[in-house]
Amino acid sequence: MPHGPLSLPARLCLLAWDAGRPAAGGSAHRPGLVRAGALVELARRGLLTDEGGIATPVDLDASTGDAVLDGLLELVRESCPHPWRTWVTLRTRVTFDAVREQLVAEGCLRAEKRRVLGVFPSVEYALERVAVVDALREETRQILRGPLPVAELSERDAALGALAAAVGLLGTGTPDQRAEELTERAGTSTPGLGRIMREVNAALTAGRAAATSP
Repeated sequence: MPHGPLSLPARLCLLAWDAGRPAAGGSAHRPGLVRAGALVELARRGLLTDEGGIATPVDLDASTGDAVLDGLLELVRESCPHPWRTWVTLRTRVTFDAVREQLVAEGCLRAEKRRVLGVFPSVEYALERVAVVDALREETRQILRGPLPVAELSERDAALGALAAAVGLLGTGTPDQRAEELTERAGTSTPGLGRIMREVNAALTAGRAAATSP
């Protein structure tokens, strides 16, 4: 399937996938990155808003029809109020596992049943549609580095690029000015999204720094 219809958290999950570590599914920052993508997607759709720095559901009955996004929305509704930065790290495996299963269902990943030590059942995941992911990575590199001006990118692509830049995804250094422009572009049509993007990006950057510190 083409990668266009994939949600923002699903695209980020595929971008961060480490084909050399299928069991773990890649880098340690991926669950937080996927969660950040889901938070931003809900904010873009007007289902989460910023109230004094707190991620706040707008409508207690609304849904998206996407199991991953609706699962996170329900989690936020049923939990104590938390800042955006907390939600980037709180119970991230819930969202990550849901995205991974969604990608299996859509044919982008495959699940392989194995036994640890020949006894304990386990499941490993591997890329199924490598060409699709390669194309997605190349498009993301262009978002991060150009040549297309940021103003000509879609807001959704800008959000993808801003989140990817926050964790140094794909090993592509993104100039600070372009990263800031991507953040601004992502929030063009959604009130408060620029602030939300900065909060989740700060959480991702802090997590990345902590993971790489001695």
